[in-house]
Amino acid sequence: MAPIPKRGTVAVTGAAGFLGGWTVRLLLDKGYRVRACVRNVEDAARTDFLKALPAYASGRLTLHGADLDQPGCFDEIFKGCHGLAHISHVSGYTDIDYIQRTCDHIIASVNGSGSVTRVVVTSSIAAIISEMDLQEIVRRPVFYEDRYPDEMNPKRTPERGQGYSMAKLIAERAFSDAAIASGPGSAAWDAITCCPGDNVGPIQSAHQKDMGPWQHNIETMLLGDYRQNDVYRPWMTVDVRDDALCHIGLLESTEVKNGERYIAWSCDTRNVEDICADIDRLLPELRHDTPDVVDPFPERIQAREAEFRAIWAQCELRNDRIRAVTGVTFRPLDESIRDCVESLISVAGVKVRVRA
Repeated sequence: MAPIPKRGTVAVTGAAGFLGGWTVRLLLDKGYRVRACVRNVEDAARTDFLKALPAYASGRLTLHGADLDQPGCFDEIFKGCHGLAHISHVSGYTDIDYIQRTCDHIIASVNGSGSVTRVVVTSSIAAIISEMDLQEIVRRPVFYEDRYPDEMNPKRTPERGQGYSMAKLIAERAFSDAAIASGPGSAAWDAITCCPGDNVGPIQSAHQKDMGPWQHNIETMLLGDYRQNDVYRPWMTVDVRDDALCHIGLLESTEVKNGERYIAWSCDTRNVEDICADIDRLLPELRHDTPDVVDPFPERIQAREAEFRAIWAQCELRNDRIRAVTGVTFRPLDESIRDCVESLISVAGVKVRVRA
């Protein structure tokens, strides 16, 4: 199907979130009309930053209350839209049937719109790299779009922490299958998946410091306490602004096809302890008292630290495809860390622990 028209109308679910908020803002910067979908329009703590945007005063940005758990909540919102950036998180990732039901009712609203021609579905690198057996990473160390986790592993269950990855794959397939079923014809649409890396960068509203692990992790570093990442995986990052531009680029691109998935990350990797030390390196004026990392894992995991780090060190990250179809240039991680820290202080009022 066709890309969305320039200066067309785009609906964004999860618009109050970290990534959703930047997608709204950058769509507006590019001249689009935006329908920002949030759970509660009257929740000032989560929506005032959107209402402060100039386009809200003119009416080019409108806010719409939509509880993702309620079928039909998007029926009227999507009518007249050309594109949808479906970024919103569901309420939980342990009930696989609930995930499918939620996808189905959003798809029904897209089908009923009569106008949407492209949907970009936010997935995650978890749907590419999340393995129950890390030896699978040794066997297949190249992280690119055609890589999927070993879904046949019997230990791959929500109860063992794989619900998030499993849910993202369900959503990817549900939307691409529905898009195939929608055409050909005037009501046909396509679905493109975007798999972001670890989002780092500036928040726009104080509540966003808690809406995603990575900016919250930087907050805890500033406060003087942070913890080692699961199985010592390094951060595999994307600046949240670049991630938003990737979503917009996929809505606009003439090079993408239904069912395709693209990874949005810069290919920068950095260990968690180095991220923490970088705060003082990048902003020495803060005099940040860099804390020691807390390793919360049991001794049997700590004993294998060198083994796990060696596995992650031989991974090869690729972003060739998304750069080719969107033209996005990814900014360096240093810039993302700096801007994240400054926004946590200025927007969220985080009090940095400083050296005596």
